[in-house]
Amino acid sequence: MAEDKKTDDYTIEMDKMDQGNKNFEPPPPAPQARSPSGPSIANNPIFAVLSYCGSSILMTVMNKYVLSGSDFNLNFFLLCVQSIVCITAIRTCKAAGLINFRDFSPDEAKKWFPITLLLVGMIYTGSKALQFLSIPVYTIFKNLTIILIAYGEVLWFGGSVTGLTLFSFGLMVFSSIIAAWADIKHALESGTDATAKVSTLNAGYVWMLINCLCTASFSLGMRKRIKLTNFKDFDTMFYNNLLSIPVLIVLTFCVEDWSSANITLNFPPENRNSIFFAMVLSGLSTVFISYTSAWCVRVTTSTTYSMVGALNKLPIAISGFVFFDAPITFPSVSAIAVGFTSGIVYTIAKIKQNSKPKTGVLPTSNNPPVSASSQSMRDSLRS
Repeated sequence: MAEDKKTDDYTIEMDKMDQGNKNFEPPPPAPQARSPSGPSIANNPIFAVLSYCGSSILMTVMNKYVLSGSDFNLNFFLLCVQSIVCITAIRTCKAAGLINFRDFSPDEAKKWFPITLLLVGMIYTGSKALQFLSIPVYTIFKNLTIILIAYGEVLWFGGSVTGLTLFSFGLMVFSSIIAAWADIKHALESGTDATAKVSTLNAGYVWMLINCLCTASFSLGMRKRIKLTNFKDFDTMFYNNLLSIPVLIVLTFCVEDWSSANITLNFPPENRNSIFFAMVLSGLSTVFISYTSAWCVRVTTSTTYSMVGALNKLPIAISGFVFFDAPITFPSVSAIAVGFTSGIVYTIAKIKQNSKPKTGVLPTSNNPPVSASSQSMRDSLRS
């Protein structure tokens, strides 16, 4: 599934997990194999950051590859395959002693199930939006989720929004407007089937709006539930994927078309193996993202991790131009630049906000601020 398996308290919880045990560190090499000239790869911040960025790009590109076919309509099946692959991978890693997470508990599963339903809605609407929109536009519009989460925190958790944060929100909205205008302008100037292309874009924007609402609901709901269960990252991943499998199986067989003709349409013989490989790889990338995120937090700082998340927007958007021939125009490039800037401004605003008492903010709250910002959730929920 999408990187949606992390929480707002992610950076803090992963630090605690790492202090309690070394599940995220591979077994130390033999003394004679350790290079005396520098730190090992496991403790190298550059490798950690590059691995995190690479896993984020990998998931987005693989999902877009599967969904880019105009005839693909088995979205629930795609999500089900990703969940099964993820569960298989993390159980294998646990058996090998590489990671650790809680054993299944029916009582905890019952309490967590509503969160899983929100997750299914979030990932499904995200896959539909990505099916109709290009990766750059999808990435830019995903920023709007930050605004919803931030004000959800103000209402439900006593958070606050500073003037600089509001400025970053303005940049996010502005970049989304530019991106939509660039897409529609390109569709109208493309000549043939301009009306059909605009209708496709409109469908993508509607799915994107629903996805932003679902993402914010999932993020805030999961944050509240995690405070009660004290789940770590792999606990969250385990329950989210395991509980979503039966839901997705029911949905795919009840809602989607499993006729022989439609299966051939979705998986043409000439591309069938590559599509299945991309599905499996996108499921594995869920584990990669979680592992590399924890690795990045452990060997750097939460601030560095947040900045990496903001900077990572640029290569993800560029991947759409490189791998899927997204239209390269001055408005589209401008939208990416403004969206990229908004992410950096937002991260700086959160760093400043967390480094001093909350005074003179808009809007204000008398409640004490929460211990972790929504930046980690925004970063993790990128598709």
